[in-house]
Amino acid sequence: MHKLIITFIVFALYTNISLGQQAPSLSAAPKYFLDIQTGYADYYSVSVSGTIADFTYDVPLAIKFGASYNVRDAGDPWAARKIFINDNTNGEPAKSGHSFDLRVDFAYPVNWFPVRKTYLYAGPRLSFFTSSFEFIGGNEFFDIKTTQFGLGTGLEAHLGISQNLSFVISGAFDYFFDSEVGGHDTFYSPDGTDINGRNDYTYDDANQAINQPNYVVRFMVGLSFGL
Repeated sequence: MHKLIITFIVFALYTNISLGQQAPSLSAAPKYFLDIQTGYADYYSVSVSGTIADFTYDVPLAIKFGASYNVRDAGDPWAARKIFINDNTNGEPAKSGHSFDLRVDFAYPVNWFPVRKTYLYAGPRLSFFTSSFEFIGGNEFFDIKTTQFGLGTGLEAHLGISQNLSFVISGAFDYFFDSEVGGHDTFYSPDGTDINGRNDYTYDDANQAINQPNYVVRFMVGLSFGL
């Protein structure tokens, strides 16, 4: 009888330990979402992103891969012409600017607000910025471009509409590092290694002439679709 009781206790302990060491059920498969948002990022912005959530049972972390197109002020056409092209003063200036961003964010759920789904996120950025200048009647047209790395963080709230659809409100702050500014065979670098620099102009002059991203505040709204 004693042997039977001891055997039962050993079996129970072994079974409990074995079950405790097993990984939690993986029946909850990763979830996928497609987000479309629009709003303000210094000027008008539209973004599309894909999110993978619940891909690990250890940390409630989601990863978001996104891209955004942003309308921006191109800068000062007269200064840009002098710094990158020539000292001509003819023609009527016209300008346009935009940037295309690639974004990766790691999102973590927080309970700072009554909204059930609120996420704090942060991650790296890559921005491709273009300023286009044209001097109508002056036979002058040129683009100034930069490629910048950056970091960003933000807060996003999801308001449920249906099981697979949410209204999204997000606010974010992005910071982009200084990068080479150039176009039309003239380039200015933050470290002073300029290529075909004009007169005594410097990187600071070139940077002030165009409106490349630096500190960017974003307020976006949109929809999130569960896939």
